[in-house]
Amino acid sequence: MFVSENLSVNKENHLVIGKNDTVELAKKYGTPLYVMDEDLIRKNCRVYKEAIDKYYGGNGLVLYANKAFCSVYTCRLAAEEGLGADVVSGGELYTAIKAGFPMDKVYFHGNNKTADELEMAVANRVGHIVVDNIYELELLDAIAEKHGIVQKIMFRIKPGVDAHTHSFIRTGQIDSKFGVALENGEAFEIYEKAHRMPNVDPDGLHCHIGSQIFDVEPFCEAAQIMMDFAGDLKDKLGLEIKKLNLGGGYGIMYTEKDDPVPYDEYIKHVSEVVKSTAAKRGIDIPSILMEPGRSIVASAGITLYTVGGIKDIKGVRKYVSVDGGMGDNPRYIMYQSEYAAVIANKAGAPASDKVTVAGKCCESGDLLLKDAMLQEAEAGDILAVLATGAYNYSMASNYNRIPRPAVVAVKDGVPKVIVKRETYEDIIMNDMM
Repeated sequence: MFVSENLSVNKENHLVIGKNDTVELAKKYGTPLYVMDEDLIRKNCRVYKEAIDKYYGGNGLVLYANKAFCSVYTCRLAAEEGLGADVVSGGELYTAIKAGFPMDKVYFHGNNKTADELEMAVANRVGHIVVDNIYELELLDAIAEKHGIVQKIMFRIKPGVDAHTHSFIRTGQIDSKFGVALENGEAFEIYEKAHRMPNVDPDGLHCHIGSQIFDVEPFCEAAQIMMDFAGDLKDKLGLEIKKLNLGGGYGIMYTEKDDPVPYDEYIKHVSEVVKSTAAKRGIDIPSILMEPGRSIVASAGITLYTVGGIKDIKGVRKYVSVDGGMGDNPRYIMYQSEYAAVIANKAGAPASDKVTVAGKCCESGDLLLKDAMLQEAEAGDILAVLATGAYNYSMASNYNRIPRPAVVAVKDGVPKVIVKRETYEDIIMNDMM
């Protein structure tokens, strides 16, 4: 019935997440409300760790991609599970620092890092910086020299692989704002330049081909290309690649139409390519890194809303409005993303009503679901939108000056607030009076 294993229906006919009645959570904490199941997050972390151990003999590291959902709580959870961290901004890096995350396991990404961000990364001894371009390389070399260190780096490579996903989240092709391309020789040129620099150590390769991918083949193709490039770097420059970061992008189930591959299957097939290509090219198998984010937290999260006005436009459409919208989930207006949902206080009843769920923002495109089948909704009902643990809180905004919701985590049946609800005072906090 549900897109996630941690959801069920209790004897009151209410939706349950992680042993918690969602209707009671809505009463206690208010709506809109993000709810994260910590037990499922930890389970998903371990799936990846166990796969690294199984297929690479433990020669690798899982990096939690913080852009999916970044908070002090998630940083500490990832550290407790033995994961590294992928950060993409000064803000994400600062959060990891404040959470006490081990900096040697932090990899700092981004296509246009500022001098201040690079300064913060070097000063805090970030493990690796994933360099995007020549400008950044030269800037980083100077900053590392000032701090008297040799900064370990890898470059983001565009392998030219079609990831078969939405154009806005496809990143491995030559026409992308990210990284350097193989096809035109710029990837080799930038490694050759870095290899001669005294204050950086280019010991790794990185690629990321896109997000929400349901095919194994693009990952295998990317691994083949990257390993061949590692062989070229050794043959032509004598440069030994010790770390290979193959990014993330593993698809998850948002609706019953989605058919994701089991995550360890991705890793199994890619490992076969890595090992066979290493043997063919006569190079050592590098330490393997991956960057799952969505597939760790998305299915562990839901968002609860209270139903307000209902408009049944005869022969046209039935709108069910809720007290949130694009401010807490902009993915529909950005990508036309589809979700599954359920009326939480009628969760076991048949989904017999075709409706469009509208948010409260002053935009016609502020929708959460379009033409979805739900239980018959009434004002005051609690609507649960499923699989919202990734790219909902992290992309939330104060559009229309609406405060962002609280985030509650549930563990062993016990809820706790991990991000407080914003207030109107928070909204005007930085306004100059």
